[in-house]
Amino acid sequence: MNLSHLRYFVKLAQVKHYTKAAEQLCITQPSLSHAISQLETELGVILFEKGPHGTELTDFGKQFFASVNSSLNILDNGIKTIKHGAKGNGLIRIGCLRTLGTHYVPEVVAAFKEAHPDKDLHFTFSTDMTRGLLEGLVEDSFDVVFASKPLNPSQFDITAVSKQDLVLITPKDHPLAEKYVIDLRDTLQYPYIAFDSTSGLRPIISRMFSEIKGSPQVVYEVSEDQVIAGLVAKKFGIAVVPYMDILLQLDVKILPIAYPSYERKFYAIFNKNHYLPPVVQNFRNFIISHIPKE
Repeated sequence: MNLSHLRYFVKLAQVKHYTKAAEQLCITQPSLSHAISQLETELGVILFEKGPHGTELTDFGKQFFASVNSSLNILDNGIKTIKHGAKGNGLIRIGCLRTLGTHYVPEVVAAFKEAHPDKDLHFTFSTDMTRGLLEGLVEDSFDVVFASKPLNPSQFDITAVSKQDLVLITPKDHPLAEKYVIDLRDTLQYPYIAFDSTSGLRPIISRMFSEIKGSPQVVYEVSEDQVIAGLVAKKFGIAVVPYMDILLQLDVKILPIAYPSYERKFYAIFNKNHYLPPVVQNFRNFIISHIPKE
């Protein structure tokens, strides 16, 4: 069924006059008549008849008009939405680690919006640990996630965008609290609170201990860095954690790690197997172009 003929049908039903409808459609009256005739032949019913006020719909025409008009409105709205998105407007679904939700993510989103004042931009924000964020990215729940480096990065497009120093924290009355910097080899005799296997930090910190050929005495495993910090403040153990502002508010000693030195990198991660709408592609390009210089 010809889409143009359906649009001609709706216009004629609204205007109720062949000549006026043809003028508004910018076609000739014979062309309009031929299109309506073809439509009636295809349907096997008469759609229009002469009435006291011009060209009127038959009962079949009224039934057909209700369906066609509704369908064309849905189609036109869909076309409008797609064209709107093709111009770089639309929604970006962001997932991030909580530590990045305080400064980095809000700052980069605000900068992106400021750089595109003519665009209709919308965002959703969710937080989780790296594993959950990557699962959401694979399941198409997110367009981009900001997290630790995936253990298996092959299916992802990853770009390092930020970094965070790792520090050792101890209770303030701990024997190590007298130091100004720390060598992790000097900490192996003390009980540790460690990140559990769901955390993206777990393999990073494990590599640090592999480098010094030692193993921490883990007494508790926790997924959240803030919970770990709280436990350290209450003397449950010591821990290697990313530096974060909340540490300054807790009863802990913060020690820079002199050896082995290590910094945690954060990545903007996209799924290689999913199509990136123009608005997401623009956001990706913006992120890459605004990576801080070393």
